[in-house]
Amino acid sequence: MAHAQPPIPVTARSRGPLAGRVRVPGDKSISHRSLIFGLLAIGETRISGLLEGEDVMRTADAARALGAIVHHDSPGSWRVRGVGVGGLREPGGVLDFGNAGTGSRLMMGVCGAHPITTVFDGDASLRKRPMRRILDPLELMGTTIVSQEEGGRVPLTLRGPKEAVPITYRTPVASAQIKSAVLLAGLAAPGETTVIETEATRDHTETMLRHFGADVAVSPDGAHGRRIVLKGQPELQAAPIVVPTDPSSAAFPLVAALIVPGSDILIESVMANPLRSGLLTTLREMGADISVESEANEGGEAVATLRVRAGVLKGVTVPPERAPSMIDEYPVLAVAASFATGTTRMRGLQELRVKESDRLAAVEAGLKAAGVTCAIEGDDLVVEGRDGAVDGGGLVATHLDHRIAMSFLVMGLATRQPMTVDDGAMIATSFPSFIALMNGLGGDIA
Repeated sequence: MAHAQPPIPVTARSRGPLAGRVRVPGDKSISHRSLIFGLLAIGETRISGLLEGEDVMRTADAARALGAIVHHDSPGSWRVRGVGVGGLREPGGVLDFGNAGTGSRLMMGVCGAHPITTVFDGDASLRKRPMRRILDPLELMGTTIVSQEEGGRVPLTLRGPKEAVPITYRTPVASAQIKSAVLLAGLAAPGETTVIETEATRDHTETMLRHFGADVAVSPDGAHGRRIVLKGQPELQAAPIVVPTDPSSAAFPLVAALIVPGSDILIESVMANPLRSGLLTTLREMGADISVESEANEGGEAVATLRVRAGVLKGVTVPPERAPSMIDEYPVLAVAASFATGTTRMRGLQELRVKESDRLAAVEAGLKAAGVTCAIEGDDLVVEGRDGAVDGGGLVATHLDHRIAMSFLVMGLATRQPMTVDDGAMIATSFPSFIALMNGLGGDIA
Protein backbone atom coordinates (compact mmCIF):
# COMPACT_ATOMS: atom_id res chain seq x y z
CA MET A 1 0.00 0.00 0.00
CA ALA A 2 1.14 3.57 -0.71
CA HIS A 3 2.63 5.21 2.36
CA ALA A 4 0.85 8.28 3.73
CA GLN A 5 2.73 11.54 3.25
CA PRO A 6 2.77 14.28 5.92
CA PRO A 7 0.17 16.97 5.11
CA ILE A 8 1.38 20.14 3.40
CA PRO A 9 -0.95 23.11 4.09
CA VAL A 10 -1.17 25.58 1.20
CA THR A 11 -2.58 29.13 1.19
CA ALA A 12 -3.87 31.27 -1.69
CA ARG A 13 -4.44 35.01 -1.44
CA SER A 14 -5.60 37.79 -3.73
CA ARG A 15 -2.82 39.69 -5.51
CA GLY A 16 -4.54 41.33 -8.46
CA PRO A 17 -5.48 40.35 -12.02
CA LEU A 18 -4.24 37.22 -13.76
CA ALA A 19 -2.62 37.56 -17.18
CA GLY A 20 -0.62 35.42 -19.57
CA ARG A 21 -0.74 32.37 -21.82
CA VAL A 22 -0.60 28.82 -20.44
CA ARG A 23 -0.92 25.21 -21.51
CA VAL A 24 -2.08 22.74 -18.88
CA PRO A 25 -0.73 19.15 -18.67
CA GLY A 26 -1.96 16.21 -20.73
CA ASP A 27 -5.38 14.68 -20.14
CA LYS A 28 -5.38 12.20 -17.27
CA SER A 29 -8.08 9.94 -18.72
CA ILE A 30 -6.29 9.59 -22.05
CA SER A 31 -2.89 9.20 -20.37
CA HIS A 32 -4.08 6.18 -18.37
CA ARG A 33 -5.62 4.63 -21.48
CA SER A 34 -2.52 5.28 -23.59
CA LEU A 35 -0.39 3.15 -21.27
CA ILE A 36 -3.05 0.43 -21.01
CA PHE A 37 -3.51 0.15 -24.77
CA GLY A 38 0.26 0.20 -25.20
CA LEU A 39 0.37 -2.83 -22.89
CA LEU A 40 -2.33 -4.66 -24.87
CA ALA A 41 -0.94 -3.89 -28.33
CA ILE A 42 1.69 -5.74 -30.35
CA GLY A 43 4.73 -3.57 -31.11
CA GLU A 44 5.92 -0.26 -29.68
CA THR A 45 3.47 2.54 -28.94
CA ARG A 46 4.95 6.03 -28.83
CA ILE A 47 3.15 8.51 -26.57
CA SER A 48 3.72 12.27 -26.49
CA GLY A 49 2.17 14.71 -24.03
CA LEU A 50 1.62 12.07 -21.34
CA LEU A 51 0.58 13.48 -17.97
CA GLU A 52 3.41 12.62 -15.58
CA GLY A 53 1.33 12.93 -12.42
CA GLU A 54 1.47 10.32 -9.68
CA ASP A 55 -1.80 8.63 -10.72
CA VAL A 56 -0.60 7.97 -14.26
CA MET A 57 2.81 6.79 -13.06
CA ARG A 58 1.03 4.10 -11.04
CA THR A 59 -0.55 2.84 -14.26
CA ALA A 60 2.88 2.84 -15.91
CA ASP A 61 4.23 0.75 -13.03
CA ALA A 62 1.31 -1.69 -13.37
CA ALA A 63 1.92 -2.03 -17.13
CA ARG A 64 5.54 -2.95 -16.40
CA ALA A 65 4.48 -5.50 -13.77
CA LEU A 66 2.14 -7.11 -16.34
CA GLY A 67 4.92 -7.56 -18.89
CA ALA A 68 5.18 -4.34 -20.91
CA ILE A 69 8.53 -2.62 -21.49
CA VAL A 70 7.95 1.03 -20.64
CA HIS A 71 10.55 3.70 -21.47
CA HIS A 72 10.57 7.38 -20.48
CA ASP A 73 12.49 9.29 -23.16
CA SER A 74 11.90 12.94 -22.20
CA PRO A 75 9.21 15.05 -20.47
CA GLY A 76 5.87 13.79 -21.77
CA SER A 77 7.49 11.38 -24.25
CA TRP A 78 7.14 7.65 -23.56
CA ARG A 79 7.40 4.31 -25.37
CA VAL A 80 5.48 1.15 -24.47
CA ARG A 81 6.30 -2.27 -26.00
CA GLY A 82 3.21 -4.35 -25.36
CA VAL A 83 2.46 -8.04 -24.89
CA GLY A 84 -0.85 -8.20 -26.78
CA VAL A 85 -4.34 -9.20 -25.68
CA GLY A 86 -4.00 -12.54 -23.87
CA GLY A 87 -0.29 -12.08 -23.21
CA LEU A 88 -0.26 -10.56 -19.73
CA ARG A 89 2.33 -11.82 -17.25
CA GLU A 90 1.19 -12.52 -13.70
CA PRO A 91 2.72 -9.76 -11.57
CA GLY A 92 5.15 -10.73 -8.85
CA GLY A 93 3.67 -8.37 -6.29
CA VAL A 94 0.79 -6.07 -5.43
CA LEU A 95 -0.39 -3.54 -8.03
CA ASP A 96 -0.36 -0.42 -5.85
CA PHE A 97 -2.40 2.32 -7.54
CA GLY A 98 -1.97 4.96 -4.84
CA ASN A 99 -4.82 7.44 -5.36
CA ALA A 100 -5.61 6.41 -8.95
CA GLY A 101 -9.26 5.43 -9.20
CA THR A 102 -9.29 5.46 -13.01
CA GLY A 103 -6.08 3.46 -13.38
CA SER A 104 -7.12 0.83 -10.86
CA ARG A 105 -10.63 0.34 -12.21
CA LEU A 106 -9.59 0.14 -15.85
CA MET A 107 -6.76 -2.25 -15.05
CA MET A 108 -9.17 -4.46 -13.11
CA GLY A 109 -11.06 -4.86 -16.38
CA VAL A 110 -7.83 -5.80 -18.16
CA CYS A 111 -6.52 -8.23 -15.56
CA GLY A 112 -9.86 -9.72 -14.56
CA ALA A 113 -10.38 -11.16 -18.06
CA HIS A 114 -6.92 -12.81 -18.28
CA PRO A 115 -5.95 -16.17 -16.68
CA ILE A 116 -3.74 -14.58 -14.02
CA THR A 117 -4.09 -13.64 -10.35
CA THR A 118 -3.65 -9.98 -9.45
CA VAL A 119 -3.76 -8.09 -6.16
CA PHE A 120 -4.91 -4.43 -6.20
CA ASP A 121 -4.31 -1.91 -3.44
CA GLY A 122 -3.95 1.85 -2.96
CA ASP A 123 -3.74 4.66 -0.47
CA ALA A 124 -6.22 5.54 2.28
CA SER A 125 -8.44 7.43 -0.17
CA LEU A 126 -8.56 4.63 -2.75
CA ARG A 127 -9.35 2.11 -0.03
CA LYS A 128 -12.59 3.99 0.64
CA ARG A 129 -13.81 3.98 -2.98
CA PRO A 130 -16.42 1.44 -4.14
CA MET A 131 -15.23 -1.19 -6.62
CA ARG A 132 -18.33 -3.42 -6.70
CA ARG A 133 -19.55 -1.50 -9.75
CA ILE A 134 -16.49 -2.91 -11.58
CA LEU A 135 -16.49 -6.33 -9.95
CA ASP A 136 -20.15 -7.12 -10.73
CA PRO A 137 -19.77 -7.20 -14.53
CA LEU A 138 -16.36 -8.89 -14.25
CA GLU A 139 -17.92 -11.75 -12.29
CA LEU A 140 -20.47 -12.17 -15.09
CA MET A 141 -17.51 -12.49 -17.48
CA GLY A 142 -15.94 -15.25 -15.39
CA THR A 143 -13.63 -13.39 -13.01
CA THR A 144 -13.25 -14.85 -9.52
CA ILE A 145 -13.05 -12.38 -6.63
CA VAL A 146 -10.59 -14.25 -4.43
CA SER A 147 -10.63 -11.63 -1.67
CA GLN A 148 -11.94 -8.13 -1.08
CA GLU A 149 -12.52 -5.69 1.70
CA GLU A 150 -16.06 -4.86 2.84
CA GLY A 151 -18.17 -3.43 0.04
CA GLY A 152 -15.79 -4.62 -2.67
CA ARG A 153 -12.98 -2.25 -1.73
CA VAL A 154 -9.22 -2.65 -2.10
CA PRO A 155 -7.11 -4.47 -1.19
CA LEU A 156 -8.71 -7.10 -3.38
CA THR A 157 -7.53 -10.10 -5.38
CA LEU A 158 -8.82 -11.16 -8.81
CA ARG A 159 -8.33 -14.44 -10.63
CA GLY A 160 -9.24 -14.40 -14.29
CA PRO A 161 -10.86 -17.26 -16.24
CA LYS A 162 -9.22 -19.40 -18.93
CA GLU A 163 -11.38 -17.51 -21.38
CA ALA A 164 -13.61 -14.57 -20.53
CA VAL A 165 -17.33 -14.71 -21.33
CA PRO A 166 -18.76 -11.96 -23.58
CA ILE A 167 -21.73 -10.17 -22.03
CA THR A 168 -24.30 -7.49 -22.71
CA TYR A 169 -24.18 -5.06 -19.80
CA ARG A 170 -26.27 -2.01 -18.99
CA THR A 171 -24.29 0.28 -16.69
CA PRO A 172 -26.19 1.05 -13.45
CA VAL A 173 -24.83 4.62 -13.30
CA ALA A 174 -23.29 6.97 -15.87
CA SER A 175 -19.63 6.02 -15.55
CA ALA A 176 -16.92 5.92 -18.19
CA GLN A 177 -14.87 3.80 -15.78
CA ILE A 178 -17.47 1.02 -15.68
CA LYS A 179 -17.96 1.14 -19.45
CA SER A 180 -14.24 1.09 -20.08
CA ALA A 181 -13.52 -1.75 -17.65
CA VAL A 182 -16.13 -3.95 -19.36
CA LEU A 183 -14.85 -3.10 -22.84
CA LEU A 184 -11.24 -3.75 -21.83
CA ALA A 185 -12.29 -7.10 -20.37
CA GLY A 186 -14.24 -7.77 -23.57
CA LEU A 187 -11.01 -7.61 -25.57
CA ALA A 188 -10.08 -11.00 -24.10
CA ALA A 189 -13.50 -12.59 -24.71
CA PRO A 190 -14.65 -14.32 -27.92
CA GLY A 191 -17.67 -12.94 -29.75
CA GLU A 192 -19.25 -9.57 -28.99
CA THR A 193 -19.27 -7.65 -25.72
CA THR A 194 -21.93 -4.94 -25.53
CA VAL A 195 -22.19 -2.04 -23.10
CA ILE A 196 -25.36 0.06 -22.92
CA GLU A 197 -25.32 3.38 -21.10
CA THR A 198 -28.40 5.51 -20.40
CA GLU A 199 -26.33 8.70 -20.33
CA ALA A 200 -23.40 8.97 -22.75
CA THR A 201 -20.06 9.30 -20.94
CA ARG A 202 -16.60 10.34 -22.19
CA ASP A 203 -15.73 8.20 -25.21
CA HIS A 204 -11.93 8.06 -25.04
CA THR A 205 -11.90 4.25 -24.73
CA GLU A 206 -14.01 3.76 -27.86
CA THR A 207 -11.82 6.21 -29.79
CA MET A 208 -8.65 4.46 -28.67
CA LEU A 209 -10.02 0.99 -29.44
CA ARG A 210 -10.49 2.08 -33.05
CA HIS A 211 -7.08 3.76 -33.09
CA PHE A 212 -5.42 0.45 -32.17
CA GLY A 213 -7.41 -1.58 -34.69
CA ALA A 214 -10.32 -3.04 -32.72
CA ASP A 215 -13.76 -3.46 -34.31
CA VAL A 216 -16.12 -1.33 -32.21
CA ALA A 217 -19.52 0.06 -33.20
CA VAL A 218 -21.33 2.87 -31.38
CA SER A 219 -25.00 3.72 -31.88
CA PRO A 220 -27.58 5.84 -30.04
CA ASP A 221 -29.68 4.18 -27.36
CA GLY A 222 -32.62 6.13 -25.94
CA ALA A 223 -32.71 9.88 -25.52
CA HIS A 224 -29.16 10.38 -24.22
CA GLY A 225 -27.54 6.97 -24.19
CA ARG A 226 -25.26 4.85 -26.34
CA ARG A 227 -24.79 1.18 -27.23
CA ILE A 228 -21.20 0.09 -27.74
CA VAL A 229 -20.49 -3.29 -29.38
CA LEU A 230 -16.92 -4.67 -29.37
CA LYS A 231 -15.68 -7.72 -31.27
CA GLY A 232 -13.39 -9.58 -28.92
CA GLN A 233 -9.92 -11.10 -29.21
CA PRO A 234 -8.48 -8.66 -31.77
CA GLU A 235 -4.75 -8.32 -32.35
CA LEU A 236 -4.24 -4.71 -31.40
CA GLN A 237 -1.40 -3.00 -33.24
CA ALA A 238 0.84 -0.37 -31.70
CA ALA A 239 -0.09 3.16 -32.76
CA PRO A 240 1.30 6.61 -31.89
CA ILE A 241 -0.70 8.74 -29.45
CA VAL A 242 -0.66 12.50 -28.88
CA VAL A 243 -2.30 13.25 -25.53
CA PRO A 244 -4.31 16.51 -25.67
CA THR A 245 -4.49 18.81 -22.66
CA ASP A 246 -6.82 17.98 -19.81
CA PRO A 247 -10.06 20.04 -19.71
CA SER A 248 -10.48 19.13 -16.04
CA SER A 249 -7.11 20.74 -15.29
CA ALA A 250 -7.82 23.70 -17.57
CA ALA A 251 -10.90 24.36 -15.44
CA PHE A 252 -8.77 25.80 -12.62
CA PRO A 253 -7.02 28.68 -14.43
CA LEU A 254 -10.22 29.22 -16.43
CA VAL A 255 -12.42 29.76 -13.36
CA ALA A 256 -9.67 31.75 -11.66
CA ALA A 257 -9.59 34.18 -14.58
CA LEU A 258 -13.37 34.56 -14.44
CA ILE A 259 -13.51 35.46 -10.74
CA VAL A 260 -10.33 37.54 -10.24
CA PRO A 261 -11.28 41.08 -11.35
CA GLY A 262 -9.41 42.43 -14.36
CA SER A 263 -8.02 39.05 -15.46
CA ASP A 264 -7.40 38.22 -19.13
CA ILE A 265 -5.64 34.93 -20.01
CA LEU A 266 -5.20 32.47 -22.87
CA ILE A 267 -5.34 28.70 -22.27
CA GLU A 268 -3.85 26.72 -25.15
CA SER A 269 -5.18 23.52 -26.74
CA VAL A 270 -8.05 22.73 -24.36
CA MET A 271 -9.77 19.50 -25.37
CA ALA A 272 -13.14 20.31 -26.99
CA ASN A 273 -14.66 16.82 -26.94
CA PRO A 274 -18.43 17.46 -26.50
CA LEU A 275 -18.59 14.68 -23.90
CA ARG A 276 -16.11 16.66 -21.75
CA SER A 277 -17.42 20.21 -22.34
CA GLY A 278 -20.17 20.52 -19.73
CA LEU A 279 -18.27 23.09 -17.68
CA LEU A 280 -17.75 25.39 -20.67
CA THR A 281 -21.44 25.09 -21.56
CA THR A 282 -22.47 25.94 -18.00
CA LEU A 283 -20.08 28.86 -17.55
CA ARG A 284 -21.25 30.39 -20.83
CA GLU A 285 -24.84 30.07 -19.60
CA MET A 286 -23.69 32.00 -16.52
CA GLY A 287 -22.46 34.80 -18.78
CA ALA A 288 -18.74 33.95 -18.71
CA ASP A 289 -16.52 35.78 -21.21
CA ILE A 290 -14.90 32.77 -22.91
CA SER A 291 -13.99 32.98 -26.60
CA VAL A 292 -12.26 30.58 -28.98
CA GLU A 293 -9.05 32.04 -30.41
CA SER A 294 -8.08 29.03 -32.55
CA GLU A 295 -9.01 25.39 -33.15
CA ALA A 296 -6.99 22.30 -34.08
CA ASN A 297 -6.84 18.51 -33.77
CA GLU A 298 -4.46 16.64 -31.45
CA GLY A 299 -4.38 12.86 -31.28
CA GLY A 300 -7.83 12.55 -32.81
CA GLU A 301 -9.39 15.01 -30.36
CA ALA A 302 -10.60 18.53 -31.20
CA VAL A 303 -8.80 21.22 -29.19
CA ALA A 304 -9.27 24.97 -28.86
CA THR A 305 -7.24 27.85 -27.48
CA LEU A 306 -9.52 29.83 -25.17
CA ARG A 307 -9.40 33.48 -24.16
CA VAL A 308 -10.92 34.00 -20.71
CA ARG A 309 -11.71 37.39 -19.20
CA ALA A 310 -13.19 38.32 -15.85
CA GLY A 311 -16.76 39.55 -15.75
CA VAL A 312 -20.12 39.27 -14.06
CA LEU A 313 -21.56 35.75 -13.62
CA LYS A 314 -25.20 34.90 -12.92
CA GLY A 315 -26.69 31.90 -11.17
CA VAL A 316 -28.16 29.07 -13.27
CA THR A 317 -29.69 25.62 -12.87
CA VAL A 318 -27.41 22.85 -14.15
CA PRO A 319 -29.45 19.86 -15.40
CA PRO A 320 -28.61 16.37 -14.12
CA GLU A 321 -28.04 14.95 -17.60
CA ARG A 322 -25.02 17.25 -17.96
CA ALA A 323 -23.20 15.59 -15.06
CA PRO A 324 -21.30 12.95 -17.10
CA SER A 325 -19.69 15.66 -19.22
CA MET A 326 -18.36 17.62 -16.23
CA ILE A 327 -18.34 15.24 -13.27
CA ASP A 328 -14.84 16.30 -12.14
CA GLU A 329 -15.49 20.01 -12.56
CA TYR A 330 -18.34 20.51 -10.07
CA PRO A 331 -16.06 21.59 -7.18
CA VAL A 332 -14.54 24.44 -9.19
CA LEU A 333 -17.94 25.29 -10.70
CA ALA A 334 -19.23 25.70 -7.14
CA VAL A 335 -16.41 28.18 -6.56
CA ALA A 336 -17.48 30.16 -9.65
CA ALA A 337 -21.10 30.04 -8.47
CA SER A 338 -20.03 31.62 -5.16
CA PHE A 339 -18.98 34.78 -7.02
CA ALA A 340 -22.11 34.91 -9.21
CA THR A 341 -25.23 37.00 -8.82
CA GLY A 342 -28.16 34.87 -7.70
CA THR A 343 -28.60 31.17 -6.99
CA THR A 344 -26.95 28.26 -8.77
CA ARG A 345 -28.49 24.81 -8.42
CA MET A 346 -26.40 21.84 -9.56
CA ARG A 347 -28.71 18.84 -9.92
CA GLY A 348 -28.11 15.10 -9.77
CA LEU A 349 -24.68 14.99 -8.14
CA GLN A 350 -24.90 11.57 -6.50
CA GLU A 351 -21.68 10.44 -8.21
CA LEU A 352 -19.74 13.10 -6.32
CA ARG A 353 -20.29 11.10 -3.15
CA VAL A 354 -18.01 8.28 -4.38
CA LYS A 355 -15.06 10.17 -5.89
CA GLU A 356 -11.65 10.57 -4.18
CA SER A 357 -13.68 11.94 -1.27
CA ASP A 358 -17.37 12.63 -0.71
CA ARG A 359 -16.96 15.69 -2.90
CA LEU A 360 -20.50 16.87 -2.33
CA ALA A 361 -19.96 17.14 1.43
CA ALA A 362 -16.40 18.47 1.00
CA VAL A 363 -17.52 21.25 -1.35
CA GLU A 364 -20.35 22.28 0.98
CA ALA A 365 -17.98 22.44 3.96
CA GLY A 366 -15.38 24.40 1.96
CA LEU A 367 -17.91 26.95 0.73
CA LYS A 368 -19.21 27.49 4.23
CA ALA A 369 -15.64 27.96 5.49
CA ALA A 370 -15.40 30.84 2.98
CA GLY A 371 -18.63 32.44 4.21
CA VAL A 372 -20.79 31.26 1.31
CA THR A 373 -24.39 30.20 1.93
CA CYS A 374 -25.04 26.79 0.40
CA ALA A 375 -26.97 23.59 1.01
CA ILE A 376 -27.19 19.97 -0.12
CA GLU A 377 -30.77 19.11 -1.02
CA GLY A 378 -31.01 15.43 -1.87
CA ASP A 379 -28.43 15.01 -4.65
CA ASP A 380 -28.45 18.72 -5.53
CA LEU A 381 -26.00 21.40 -4.44
CA VAL A 382 -27.47 24.89 -4.08
CA VAL A 383 -25.09 27.87 -3.89
CA GLU A 384 -26.15 31.42 -3.09
CA GLY A 385 -23.87 33.74 -5.04
CA ARG A 386 -22.15 36.61 -3.27
CA ASP A 387 -22.09 39.07 -6.21
CA GLY A 388 -18.32 38.85 -6.54
CA ALA A 389 -17.62 39.57 -2.86
CA VAL A 390 -16.68 36.35 -1.03
CA ASP A 391 -15.13 36.77 2.41
CA GLY A 392 -12.83 33.74 2.50
CA GLY A 393 -10.50 33.34 5.45
CA GLY A 394 -11.35 29.68 5.99
CA LEU A 395 -9.41 26.42 6.36
CA VAL A 396 -10.66 23.69 4.01
CA ALA A 397 -10.38 19.97 4.71
CA THR A 398 -9.32 18.30 1.45
CA HIS A 399 -9.85 14.64 2.48
CA LEU A 400 -6.88 13.64 0.25
CA ASP A 401 -8.75 14.98 -2.80
CA HIS A 402 -6.69 16.92 -5.35
CA ARG A 403 -9.68 18.64 -6.97
CA ILE A 404 -11.00 19.92 -3.63
CA ALA A 405 -7.54 21.34 -2.88
CA MET A 406 -7.14 23.09 -6.24
CA SER A 407 -10.70 24.42 -6.30
CA PHE A 408 -10.41 26.23 -2.98
CA LEU A 409 -6.95 27.55 -3.79
CA VAL A 410 -8.50 29.07 -6.91
CA MET A 411 -11.16 30.59 -4.67
CA GLY A 412 -8.48 32.12 -2.44
CA LEU A 413 -7.10 34.11 -5.38
CA ALA A 414 -10.32 36.15 -5.38
CA THR A 415 -11.58 36.21 -1.77
CA ARG A 416 -11.18 39.16 0.61
CA GLN A 417 -9.16 37.00 3.01
CA PRO A 418 -6.79 34.14 2.09
CA MET A 419 -8.01 30.56 1.81
CA THR A 420 -5.96 27.67 3.17
CA VAL A 421 -6.30 23.97 2.37
CA ASP A 422 -5.10 21.49 4.98
CA ASP A 423 -3.03 19.51 2.49
CA GLY A 424 -1.81 20.20 -1.03
CA ALA A 425 0.46 17.18 -1.40
CA MET A 426 -2.06 15.18 -3.42
CA ILE A 427 -2.28 17.87 -6.13
CA ALA A 428 0.68 16.05 -7.72
CA THR A 429 -1.58 13.11 -8.58
CA SER A 430 -3.12 15.01 -11.50
CA PHE A 431 -1.55 18.48 -11.89
CA PRO A 432 2.05 18.60 -10.58
CA SER A 433 2.67 22.07 -12.04
CA PHE A 434 -0.54 23.63 -10.69
CA ILE A 435 0.99 26.05 -8.18
CA ALA A 436 3.78 27.16 -10.52
CA LEU A 437 1.34 27.65 -13.40
CA MET A 438 -1.11 29.69 -11.34
CA ASN A 439 1.66 31.83 -9.84
CA GLY A 440 3.07 32.35 -13.33
CA LEU A 441 -0.24 33.99 -14.25
CA GLY A 442 0.09 36.36 -11.30
CA GLY A 443 -1.48 34.29 -8.53
CA ASP A 444 -0.17 34.03 -4.98
CA ILE A 445 -0.25 30.39 -3.83
CA ALA A 446 2.31 29.13 -1.33
